[in-house]
Amino acid sequence: MPIKIPTLDDRRYQDLLDEGLARIPVHNPEWTNFNKSDPGVTLVEVFSFLTENLLYRANQVPEHNRRKFLSLLGMPLQSAAPAKGLVTFSNERGPLVTFTLNSGIEARAGQVPFRTGIGLDVLPIEARAYYKRRLPNLTSSQKEYYRQLYASFFPDDTTSLDALQLYETAAMPEPSPASTGIDLGSADVVDGLWVALLVRASEKDPDALQKTRDAIGGKTLSLGIAPYLSDAERLLNPVGQTAPDQASRLVFEVPSGGLLPADRQPTYRAIPAEASSDVLTTPGIIQVMLPESASLKMWENLDPLELGVGDFPPALDDTNLDSRLITWLHITAPAGSQAAIYWLGINATTVSQGATVINERLPLGSGEPDQTATLSRTPVIPGSVKLRVSDANGTAVWWEIDDLISAGPEVPSSDASLPPGSGKPPFAPADVFSLDAEAGLLRFGDGNHGRRPPAGAAISADYTYSVGAAGNLGAGSLNNSPALPAGIKITNPLATWGGVDSETQAEAEKQITRYLQHRDRLVTVNDFETITFRTPGADVARVEVLPAYHPRHSTQSGDAPGMVSLVVIPRYDQQHPDTPEPDKNFLDAICLYLNPRRLVTTELYLSGPEYVPVWVSVGIQTMPGLSIAEVREQVKSSLYQFLSPLPPFPGLPVDETITNYASGAKGWPLGKPVVALELAAVASRVPGVMSVKNVLLFKGSGPTSLSSVPMTGIQLPRIAGMSISLGDPLSAAQLGLSESTPPVGPKPLPIPIIPEECK
Repeated sequence: MPIKIPTLDDRRYQDLLDEGLARIPVHNPEWTNFNKSDPGVTLVEVFSFLTENLLYRANQVPEHNRRKFLSLLGMPLQSAAPAKGLVTFSNERGPLVTFTLNSGIEARAGQVPFRTGIGLDVLPIEARAYYKRRLPNLTSSQKEYYRQLYASFFPDDTTSLDALQLYETAAMPEPSPASTGIDLGSADVVDGLWVALLVRASEKDPDALQKTRDAIGGKTLSLGIAPYLSDAERLLNPVGQTAPDQASRLVFEVPSGGLLPADRQPTYRAIPAEASSDVLTTPGIIQVMLPESASLKMWENLDPLELGVGDFPPALDDTNLDSRLITWLHITAPAGSQAAIYWLGINATTVSQGATVINERLPLGSGEPDQTATLSRTPVIPGSVKLRVSDANGTAVWWEIDDLISAGPEVPSSDASLPPGSGKPPFAPADVFSLDAEAGLLRFGDGNHGRRPPAGAAISADYTYSVGAAGNLGAGSLNNSPALPAGIKITNPLATWGGVDSETQAEAEKQITRYLQHRDRLVTVNDFETITFRTPGADVARVEVLPAYHPRHSTQSGDAPGMVSLVVIPRYDQQHPDTPEPDKNFLDAICLYLNPRRLVTTELYLSGPEYVPVWVSVGIQTMPGLSIAEVREQVKSSLYQFLSPLPPFPGLPVDETITNYASGAKGWPLGKPVVALELAAVASRVPGVMSVKNVLLFKGSGPTSLSSVPMTGIQLPRIAGMSISLGDPLSAAQLGLSESTPPVGPKPLPIPIIPEECK
């Protein structure tokens, strides 16, 4: 039986008024006028109203106790998380010089402020990214034509036509929800990514090419890269162990320029680069050191027929761009590494949302233990508070600490519990404070644990506060910065991400029971699940905890001691709304929250589910007189709901006629096969369906019908296509399903295709 919170008094205003008026004849029989105009009745009404207010406040005692208990547990509300993103600067018409910008420059989107994280050189150039896109399915006559055209590149006339690899120069696609970026390891991409560094289109000086080279020679090119991760995953190693080196560092080269050697093979010069993060797994900045201006040149004796052939940079069809070309930046990735680039841009840096308050004056110190002070702007970004305490002895900087109990005493003393000769106790700082970031509350020590601000001491603070989810802005929203030089513009080519509002008090109160169970530590399976759901900034729809199991290496549960695998599914995914996939930013938010809460010996693996595409073809017979279109859509909706990997959204009704797994707590179980007979049973229970003729299942685009599609490990079904037809179900041929095998042949020689019309 659940615990019921008692109601101390449930009487309302009318009850109190009626009870007061009923007592009048007993205590004062001569009072006979009970009309509302009587002054005595008015007094009874006033006191009834006041009494109802007192009873209401008394009934709130259990609620206040719960909030006080929450405070005693030391569970502050989760503070807002600031949004972050990437911005680019451009110097389209300003002076032909390189501007060096420091970090911490303010940029605004309306009233929402951001700060840059890394300083950079703003180069007065433009850049465009290209890649060599392979052209498949060429006819023999086309290959023979190009073999004769480029006969000088082959040692003899017997060279196979398969050695010809025609390509077209393709521009890197603009970022969009439908774009998957450029996969440098794809068979369609020949020889990595090429970034053309160009003279500005506004330059009219005939010597602009050389002047631009002089302006950027020896400078730093800040290259912003955002990866595209279709198979996002994260691994947290046990504390004290470093992650294995991932062979994912990009290689940057520029043409050596000058005269081509006798063998006519181009040479490239590797240039140093420093990455702010692993840009193949998370958006970041790579600082590329450009060579001196004398080395920023192309080959002088290049034959027109050699343009784009073999190891040469891609051929530019636009003669206007070719005339503005300074040099090429060649970007490649080691073989076998996942290197899919969603967006790339120059003159880029990171930004973080937040407004900085400088030298805010706080109340003077009282000299008493356990002093507190409240900052005026909240929520505060943890780690951003810099506190200064000034007294007669000077000004000292105090630092933030997680727990005041670990702070040292303000007067150093020996530990009386230790015998003589034990040496000095370990040093612990005393000039510290703790911070409740959500409330902006500063707490100081009691003298034994942390110093007390002296009486009359002046206290001032510098800190940064956030606006939470309001910082998640669309692309192009950041377009204003009062600190930029004339002619410099700023924008964010990608939407900012990661901003989340502070936790509400009602949400925090719901966590009391869970907190008492797991103590904010990841130990049991239930701990992993409940704490993951509480991750700020991540709308988690489903969590599967697999102890002692590694999805990539384990053959059965329990064969990976010390490993815990978390399969997480977000609530929303714009590209796959029915089968959401976590992206890298989603997993990063969870990792950042779970890392300090796991045991030191736990190796934690985070990933999304592995979706297996399934085609479903159903043939039904409907009841006479009913709309076939409506019944068909109901069958389709029921099958989608039955195979859904997500639990039902809170507040939305679930079709009770379907004994589906989504009506439970999670959704389709991991590793459970999709069986045609089960789908037939679901379809048959839809109102309006007289009978189910047959159900055909196809795995992927395979043409073979299966009675069941197996699922193993962390696999879940994804409906790649569904057909509901009247009568017999559509066959694989009618659905257009067929197996395809990639062509296998010799290593090709990249040759640019000649455009029909030059630009």
